[in-house]
Amino acid sequence: MDIEQIYHEESGRILATLIRLLGDFDLAEEAMQEAFALAVEQWPKQGVPGNPRAWLVSTARNRAVDTLRRRISFEKKQDELQRLIEARSALASQDEAMIDGDPMSDDRLRLIFTCCHPALRVEAQVALTLRTLCGLTTEAIAKAFIAPVPTMAQRIVRAKQKIRDARIPYRVPPMEDLQERLTAVMLVVYLVFNEGYSAASGEALIRRDLCAEGIRLGRLLCELLPKEMEARGLLALMLLHDSRRDTRVTENGEIVLLEEQDRSRWNQEFIREGTALAEAALRTSPGPYSVQAAIAAVHANAARAEDTDWRQIAALYDILRRLQPTPVVELNRAVAVAMAEGPLTGLRLLDELEAKEELNGYYLLPAARADFLRRLNRWTDSATAYRQALALVSNEAERRFLERRLAEAEGKSGVGPSL
Repeated sequence: MDIEQIYHEESGRILATLIRLLGDFDLAEEAMQEAFALAVEQWPKQGVPGNPRAWLVSTARNRAVDTLRRRISFEKKQDELQRLIEARSALASQDEAMIDGDPMSDDRLRLIFTCCHPALRVEAQVALTLRTLCGLTTEAIAKAFIAPVPTMAQRIVRAKQKIRDARIPYRVPPMEDLQERLTAVMLVVYLVFNEGYSAASGEALIRRDLCAEGIRLGRLLCELLPKEMEARGLLALMLLHDSRRDTRVTENGEIVLLEEQDRSRWNQEFIREGTALAEAALRTSPGPYSVQAAIAAVHANAARAEDTDWRQIAALYDILRRLQPTPVVELNRAVAVAMAEGPLTGLRLLDELEAKEELNGYYLLPAARADFLRRLNRWTDSATAYRQALALVSNEAERRFLERRLAEAEGKSGVGPSL
């Protein structure tokens, strides 16, 4: 395992532990980066340690103590420095034991609940957790929220300051306080998974590590709150989506549409587990994740693409729209209705969405329009919409897919590429 892979797979876990030990987001981030820089320098010469994560946590702790000594007077921060020095002696095995035992002792779960403290606004809670736990860039988080990058950066800075100034404890709250944070926590877990399932930027469409982390955290939530059916709905949704992971891209990283995927390769174990969880969640008062899981279950249990019950999916989106009236839900509903009733109906719904201007800058809106026009053989209009989508997309796999569709539309329309 090389250093880049360790960073990719372990940095969120390492940072969560450091934040617990140091009690400071910025200090923990700086210390982790210094530890990785030292690893880049030393490991090629000395070899990778037997427990790379423990080495990085220990090194980062030591660096944090050294940083504080340089920055502040010992007299003013004596208590804090003493606490950090004592943290140096903590054994790496203690960190392992925390993860293997009680789910409440998992540093990553602690971090999510800390970031999702009700003193913070929900948008800041989610953004901060994605930045620290998953290492997502501010740009990627801003794209997920369809928000300006400077706005998102300011949210993250203010959230860190609020946690520090208000001395918000780094812990999973007692049971009586869990419910008020659960909505934000589940949103964070889903966005972790969703960033892995469809990366906002970069070369790869799928980041398997984030998918696995989202599912792992979802299972921890179900264990922590066994009677919370919406947590089961969330886990079901992630499992059902992840069941198709290996068929969503080719070996060359090219996108394969749902209707063209090899369903014999879908993960049947995940489909069975996810479907059972979704059905159990729907028997209560279903929330947004449970309804989305039901939609995913309809897709997952269709033996062939043509067997998909699009009318049932559209009806489920009607329910979801009442529970979660967001522009993205409206867009997904428009696609389902178009599949059930035809692309002309879908285009009418997109016209209504565009008039609201809530999805300006969201590439999937013109991409959906381009696809509806493509199905109507309106190739010139379709090409125009594909160009609009291309101007907005940032993931390279999705860009290549749109470029292929644009080339097809231009070829059918008889109009060459625009210069």
